[in-house]
Amino acid sequence: MGERPVSTQDWRKRPGWKLRPPLDEQTQAIVVSGFGGLPTGWALFLEFGWPDAADGESGGGRGAWLKTLAQVAPVTDADGREERVASLAFTYTGLAKTGLSEATLRSFAPPFREGMYQEDRLRRLGDRRSGEWQKTVIPGGPRWSGNVPVRIGEPSEPAERASPTDITVHALLMIYEADGERADAWARDIETALAGHSIRIVHRLPLELRLDEKGIGREHFGYADGVSQPIPFEEGSVVLDGKDCPKDVWHGVPLGDFLIGHTDAHHEKSPGPVVPIDSEGKIDQSMLTAEGAPAGFLNFGLNGSYMVVRELKQDVAQFWESMEKGAAHLRARDPDNTPDVTADWIANRVVGRNTDGALLCPKGFLPPDAYGQPENEFGFFASDYQGHGCPPGSHVRRANPRDALAPNEGARQTLLDAANNHRILRRGRKYGTTLARGAPDDGKDRGLLFVCLNTDIARQFEFVQQTWLLNSTFATLYHETDPLIGPPGKLTIREDPLRRIVDVETFVQLAGGEYFFLPSMAALAYLAVL
Repeated sequence: MGERPVSTQDWRKRPGWKLRPPLDEQTQAIVVSGFGGLPTGWALFLEFGWPDAADGESGGGRGAWLKTLAQVAPVTDADGREERVASLAFTYTGLAKTGLSEATLRSFAPPFREGMYQEDRLRRLGDRRSGEWQKTVIPGGPRWSGNVPVRIGEPSEPAERASPTDITVHALLMIYEADGERADAWARDIETALAGHSIRIVHRLPLELRLDEKGIGREHFGYADGVSQPIPFEEGSVVLDGKDCPKDVWHGVPLGDFLIGHTDAHHEKSPGPVVPIDSEGKIDQSMLTAEGAPAGFLNFGLNGSYMVVRELKQDVAQFWESMEKGAAHLRARDPDNTPDVTADWIANRVVGRNTDGALLCPKGFLPPDAYGQPENEFGFFASDYQGHGCPPGSHVRRANPRDALAPNEGARQTLLDAANNHRILRRGRKYGTTLARGAPDDGKDRGLLFVCLNTDIARQFEFVQQTWLLNSTFATLYHETDPLIGPPGKLTIREDPLRRIVDVETFVQLAGGEYFFLPSMAALAYLAVL
């Protein structure tokens, strides 16, 4: 969900990081918050019904819809808590329709320009190989994308792309509310208002928290979601309890890894797109700054981010059926030593935590922290180097190995720092109705709308997906990938002195996805006057 599970216990409230003014007023709220106090909402996928703009042609009033949107669903900045919130992001094809110049479009990062469905990228993400969709994708291929066009013969541009999806998405509007009926009415008002600008909602997903009796937001397999998040830091920009947020020992990541134009893991200002200065003065550009942009350009990307969105369908019935089969298999093979092996025992090791979010360790689970939440300040090297508690191939250990890959104590800090260079800010939510454990599959779609923010898609999201989650030789393993979101395979569960190996199926499938650009408030204002 992008935030720690919300607890109803009477514990001290955990302080959260914020952006200092005026930066908070220039940044969309979703960068800072997962909106845990707004448990319902909608993801509205938009298609622009007007033709592409010719190169060099301004929008010609194409930004008028943003002024209408500002009346019915103003995009929310990060300067404080709101009763309801809206965030807006664009695909490459969506920005191409706004009237941005070709020079500006080419200044965006290559992964964004190529799109998620460029053939080489699909292979790296594990979605498609040798022209065939993998089992981790719904039958027939994904339903929606930005349908980024193929551009052949140009340097640094993709030469191939998979077949286009049936649904083309130009923008994603996510709205969050405290009440389901109000969220539904708000979505209807938005749809009516945008229809007058030839904009259709071509796909929609509900965004739900549905906290349980413990106050925990869980994904559909029943596990607490959003337990571990990076903590950005930058002197003068990020605050914690009213003071500059220090670099967190375990989770500290430079702000520039999540916000364009700020210092990133390379100790440089993370690069972003630019727009040419309008020498004729036809477009009001006073809201953008030239700081950080080449001569003759304005900094369009400053305080924006790249947003990865993947609609991940979850097969709840198959997940628990597989866990039951795995437990029965282990008990049958070694009945004297596996009486306590259950479906929950295996599922916990697939995930790496128990259902309430507590990390597995050799002696059980880590106890809660001072706030009554799952302990998150730990390293694997000192507490579970051999993986006898939390398996090396488990989902949480692959998604963020921390210092687990260090070969010795001297390399521990180096490997921890290296792991943090690939962190992402997660802002996803589940969609679809809850299916009770043990119930037969009802054929309905349910899953997670995975949303994450990063300024370097290749170094952050794609690295995590390819090098950690889907790496078949991760952490000395062999022919194994992520047991939760990967293809069918094996999971090794290490114990002393034995190890156990269980089969895992495909539980999560890609139903649609794309790379988006999340503009700053200033960039949105610029788009509105095109």
